[in-house]
Amino acid sequence: MIEIFSFSYDTTQVWVIMLVAFLVGMSKTGIHGTSMLSVPVMAIYFGGQSSSGIILPMLIIADIFGVIYYHRHAEWSYLKKLFPWAAVGIILGTWVGAYINDAIFRAFMAVIIVLSVIVMIWMERTNREKIPKHPAFAASMGIAGGFTSMIGNLAGTVMAVYFLSMRLNKNSFIGTTAWFFFVINFFKVPFHVFVWHTIHWDGFVLNLLTIPAILLGAYVGITVVKQLTDKTFRWFIIAITLLASVLMLLK
Repeated sequence: MIEIFSFSYDTTQVWVIMLVAFLVGMSKTGIHGTSMLSVPVMAIYFGGQSSSGIILPMLIIADIFGVIYYHRHAEWSYLKKLFPWAAVGIILGTWVGAYINDAIFRAFMAVIIVLSVIVMIWMERTNREKIPKHPAFAASMGIAGGFTSMIGNLAGTVMAVYFLSMRLNKNSFIGTTAWFFFVINFFKVPFHVFVWHTIHWDGFVLNLLTIPAILLGAYVGITVVKQLTDKTFRWFIIAITLLASVLMLLK
């Protein structure tokens, strides 16, 4: 056991949290999808809904680093379309969170995301842009992003589908997603604290201690992204998004 102030953690739990912090740091500086891999790990050790509250402060800390580094690349025209619908999705996710079957939900979302990735690949091959420009596309993806973010911090895959469909270049993709998650993750905090009661003082203190692991992950993410061309980056994100979706199906 490891004592942190007045709180006790199993050694394995601490190592798991540090690994997750490293993956989260990578995801916020370009290697999107790595944080998705941490969701099932956290759920195994801390439980489904509880783990979502433990990881949220970690995500916000990593969001800050992502916004600081890529803030000038954000495409606000897309964010303005998404934020109102994402708020609706978060409120809806809060309401159904106590009743929804996580296994069925994740399986359903994984299928939808896989189909969305297939559509995205088809658009990449044919250079078609009409579907993403429809207002209903932004609305549906915003609601889905907010809902999946609240239920299990699973919105990374959904938003990767949307922003890649917008054909953003590498830096614009990272900067825009950084701002999106920075805003909606802060918006989620009151719901976790006052409705679900999943954010507690001990978890917050532990999250502060993960900052070095988050910084290391962020550095690795920035380093890797610099080596990729825009086209390679797009296919890399498609591949890791598809992998994360498959893992969701197998969970």
